[in-house]
Amino acid sequence: MGNRFELTVASGSQQEADSVIDAAIAEIQRIEKLLTTFSDTSETHQINAMAGLAPVIPSPEVYDLIYRSIRISDLTQGAFDITYGSVDKSLWNFDTAMTTLPSKEVAQASVRLVNYKNVLLEPEKRSVLLMHKGMRIGFGGIGKGYAAERAKQILQQLGVQSGIVNAAGDLTAWGHQPNGQPWTIGIADPNAKHQPFSQLNISDMAVATSGNYEKFAVIDGKKYSHTINPKTGLPVTGIKSVTILCPNAELADAMATPVMVMGVKVGLELINQMRDIACLVVDDDNRVHCSKNIRVTA
Repeated sequence: MGNRFELTVASGSQQEADSVIDAAIAEIQRIEKLLTTFSDTSETHQINAMAGLAPVIPSPEVYDLIYRSIRISDLTQGAFDITYGSVDKSLWNFDTAMTTLPSKEVAQASVRLVNYKNVLLEPEKRSVLLMHKGMRIGFGGIGKGYAAERAKQILQQLGVQSGIVNAAGDLTAWGHQPNGQPWTIGIADPNAKHQPFSQLNISDMAVATSGNYEKFAVIDGKKYSHTINPKTGLPVTGIKSVTILCPNAELADAMATPVMVMGVKVGLELINQMRDIACLVVDDDNRVHCSKNIRVTA
């Protein structure tokens, strides 16, 4: 999935641990084959290849993931959108060679096919149709969270009572450490990504972070995140990182990016209206903003 997965389990023996971890890795690899956009045999590719032509009947698993993705798009008023795959990637390389932003007009044209409302689901046939030629879906904003959640479920089915699945910083943890204490995770400092600026004790909880420190461009002294606003086609500004906490890794992964797109005020207002979910935001001025259900201690 273009991301590094790390799996940790509490087990009675090395052999038992290796066996259950192998099963979880196999599940992650299976999901990768389903969702990747880099293979002609994936279901994502098949749906994209028929855009504007005919509906495709994917596996129930992929259909349900698309359905949940569209529900999150509705919830976030389009700030989350799996049709972002339609964006012209030639405009965005986000490396040292990128010295200018495209004009607003060019950026707007680049997202002309990005609109989750043009993904037509037929519940009775359980088919998916991308309504316009050139439309493309992609699961970069939700896929690794889904894979982490599925890997956790596999491990739990195999009897693992405590563990962590870490998908490049988006992780889900359950049970406790062998010493009986909750798992402790660090929240990356957006100004020094290998250093945590805060830590959390968690159990039966998922955490996902979206930030501008992994991939970005600096233009005229200003840092631009690789996260693109699907409505404007331009990079998101104003927020350095968003961390989401909730019981489900898929939801945590999916909500981190739209909060970045929506901004501090609107993003936190949305989180504060949802149950069993919390959020921590670091803005461009290094101020930390928390949803109402996070208690900060010095």
